[in-house]
Amino acid sequence: MLAVIKTQELAGIDVVADGELNRWDVNHAETNGMIDFFVKPMHGIQQRLTSNQLDTWRAIAGNQFRAMPPGIVTADLDGGMLNLRGDYELFQSLTERPTKFTVTSPYMLAKMLADAHYQDLEKLVMALADVLQKQLVGLGADVIQVDEANVTGHPDDGPLAAAGINHVLQGVATEKAVHLCFGNYGGQTIQTGEYEKLLDFLNLLECDHLVLEMARRPDTELTLLQHVRKETGIGIGVIDIKDNEVESPEIVAQRIEQASNVLGAERIQYVHPDCGFWMLPRSVADAKMRSLVQGRDLFEGR
Repeated sequence: MLAVIKTQELAGIDVVADGELNRWDVNHAETNGMIDFFVKPMHGIQQRLTSNQLDTWRAIAGNQFRAMPPGIVTADLDGGMLNLRGDYELFQSLTERPTKFTVTSPYMLAKMLADAHYQDLEKLVMALADVLQKQLVGLGADVIQVDEANVTGHPDDGPLAAAGINHVLQGVATEKAVHLCFGNYGGQTIQTGEYEKLLDFLNLLECDHLVLEMARRPDTELTLLQHVRKETGIGIGVIDIKDNEVESPEIVAQRIEQASNVLGAERIQYVHPDCGFWMLPRSVADAKMRSLVQGRDLFEGR
């Protein structure tokens, strides 16, 4: 973890993250950092399913990219052994820079779980949201970000996903961010949605800024973000994390300039990668971070 943090610092990243390295599990590397890490320690969730329960889960639309659920809900949920404060304190002890801490959206967690207890998606989402909210109370990261990569393919669930996220963020006293992407499972896009169908969801979020996948999206979608309410800052993805080619600083600067021309420079609060770097070779990820900073500096004339 220290190596990843120092790499960000040396690259010039303003707000550093822990790379979710404390959430890594070689037994299921693809989703452990976003899904299994959160749900396995909770009370009320078991990992073993009957064949009938597994068949029921596999029949749910949108779960086909995963062979098994991370668990099945069998009782009322509570945090159990989940200890996000301890995870953050370890991270915070390794840097003096401003920090960002991430948690997965309760809607996304709920969509991955089998459920033999609540048997109601809304009840499960809000139960998970309550657990996460309690975990975040008093946590001192400069930015706390909720990650959502499932509702992008299920925009009709936008009001429910937003309600869960907003409940989580009620426990946050620092800057509140919501990351939205279209999936990053083994470097592949999972959801086939589009931002046009997500505008209502974005405008229901009670956050300070959005962290949006844009580098891999059609350029025409930038104009849609003009309809995001003015109170919400926008973060623009300018690094494609599904491509091994390292963007030049000039390309990064061009992407920032294009977004500024469409949305207005005052609306763009952050520039960042589209999502996480976990599936890229270390050398590529490091080079992309450097290009991100150099491109930002080129755009600003530093």
